[in-house]
Amino acid sequence: MGKSSPGAKAGIAQSSGAPTSGTLAELASCTMPYPYTRISLITVVLLVLSLLFIVDAANAEYADVVLNKNSDKEGVRPVIFPHWFHRIRFQCRVCHQELGFEMRVGSNKVTMEGIIDGKFCGACHDGETAWSADNCDLCHSALPGTESSIKGGHRTMGPGTW
Repeated sequence: MGKSSPGAKAGIAQSSGAPTSGTLAELASCTMPYPYTRISLITVVLLVLSLLFIVDAANAEYADVVLNKNSDKEGVRPVIFPHWFHRIRFQCRVCHQELGFEMRVGSNKVTMEGIIDGKFCGACHDGETAWSADNCDLCHSALPGTESSIKGGHRTMGPGTW
């Protein structure tokens, strides 16, 4: 009789390289053939990359956006737009394609005149679908001097802290 391999003692079929029986400890000590190791490594790498993408996508998706392009100049508080609140209710295309919001902080020229005329926020904030533009403090709630930016998201995994 020749030497028996550790796999044979554990009841592992040597021809296919796939475990068929044995205790968990015995199976764990078994070295898998090269293709199985490579698939596992590729799977882990893809999983990590996909998680990084998901976390990165959540940076702005569940944050607050501060709009202060004109507010300080006009003598009113900057706007805190709860992006997370709108995002959990609507798909991105509703605001970013149908209403024309660009996906970049500070790139939209949102004015009260435009909102009252039904543009940008005014498409929904018309007094029927959502509160109207005459409820100033509901939107203009940031501290004076707060710069246009995204608050929360990747740092808090949710809205900004105020």
